[in-house]
Amino acid sequence: MMLETLKQLCALPGVSSYEDAVRDYLIQQAKPYVDAMRVDTMGNLIVLKKGAKATGNKLMLCAHMDEVGLMVRSITEDGYLKFVCVGGIDRRVLLGKQVRIGAQGVPGVIGLKAIHMTTAEERKKVPKLEDYYIDIGAGSREEAEALVEPGDPCAFVSDCVEFGDGFLKAKALDDRVGCAVLLELLRQELPMDVTVVFTVQEEVGARGAFGAAFSVTPEIALVVEGTTAADAPTQEPQEQVCWCGKGPVLSWMDRGTIYDRELFQTLRQVATQHQIPWQLKHYVAGTTDAKAIQRTKSGVRVAGLAAPVRYLHGPSSAVKVEDVEQVLELLRQFVHTMAQES
Repeated sequence: MMLETLKQLCALPGVSSYEDAVRDYLIQQAKPYVDAMRVDTMGNLIVLKKGAKATGNKLMLCAHMDEVGLMVRSITEDGYLKFVCVGGIDRRVLLGKQVRIGAQGVPGVIGLKAIHMTTAEERKKVPKLEDYYIDIGAGSREEAEALVEPGDPCAFVSDCVEFGDGFLKAKALDDRVGCAVLLELLRQELPMDVTVVFTVQEEVGARGAFGAAFSVTPEIALVVEGTTAADAPTQEPQEQVCWCGKGPVLSWMDRGTIYDRELFQTLRQVATQHQIPWQLKHYVAGTTDAKAIQRTKSGVRVAGLAAPVRYLHGPSSAVKVEDVEQVLELLRQFVHTMAQES
């Protein structure tokens, strides 16, 4: 069931600050299994599920709904769209990619100067962002303005495809993986009260998580993410952050957070005790919502749990489904351990 949930989540558009479709889906799916839910001013979905033991707001679980994408900046006289990136995107992957624009999902394709018109020197360089445009088939500014306007989000179009040895290819695996895992957990009976937060605008600076954590004020927060699997054969071994197929990834530090040592150790012990394969994120890179949560009010103890994902922040990412299932199992056992210690 979780695989189908993940596919459905990845198919939805959810560029940062336009997470509405993802949030609506999560509300619909979670409602039968939870005791309370609300949407705050920022657009975070905050859900309470009561468990066998009443522990209030001790434990918060978090995953972000938003994905990287583009936003229309301006429209040219001949009907092409100029754009900016929303979140960190490698512009080398943009050429020829399909997008859907705005609430109406206007189709478009990302274009660039034809290669036979470039100089030898230009072909050695990565094109500047301002050199790209989106073609929506309009013949003039007026035609384009009838369909889109500056500020409209542009979400990548990418089919969800199972391939190879248990892999799934899709857009937005960062962090619909986390959303799918938390949604599946909400469908189960839990040993303690848990607050689950699906946050907005993580990709542009963990903006939603700060307000959500300030509101919930948990003692402990666990962020469930998709993290960079730089396990390509061209990468030096010491730069391969983590590996697909080797289980959940535990992080002791990234560029935004030094994680709580006791929680980090608890996750390792729980994984070992229940024979769940796990690996360390051994290269310090990236940030998560934990950086905002940790600094809320008087401080929050934070931990990170992630699935390794290849080609992060691109139109097509890849994850091994078994890794996601193991993230769910480790999360479930972690919650049981927290309940025993409460």
